[in-house]
Amino acid sequence: QLQASGGGLVQPGGSLKLSCVATRFDFTRSRMSWYRQAPGKERERIAYITSSGTTGYIDSVKGRFTISRDNAKDTIYLQMNSLKPEDTAVYYCALNDKYWGRGTLVTVSS
Repeated sequence: QLQASGGGLVQPGGSLKLSCVATRFDFTRSRMSWYRQAPGKERERIAYITSSGTTGYIDSVKGRFTISRDNAKDTIYLQMNSLKPEDTAVYYCALNDKYWGRGTLVTVSS
């Protein structure tokens, strides 16, 4: 089971930190990713972190978002800074791009 949390309403320029707990999986060996889906758009992968800690980001969030993992807690995080209205979306976590959790809504608006 994957469960994302931490979404909410934030003003432009603000910050949020999302969490995703992955239970009943071989978490430490898995590549974890954050995806998002904005209204009327396709779901896109915005960040990933491998089992060894290598990370990757799409250009639009690079330098603003940081993905991390805590293997002791079977949890990944997404620290989002300098949020923009175009970051408004439902955010999902995924394990090996195969298993998905429920999303959490992030709304960036004044």
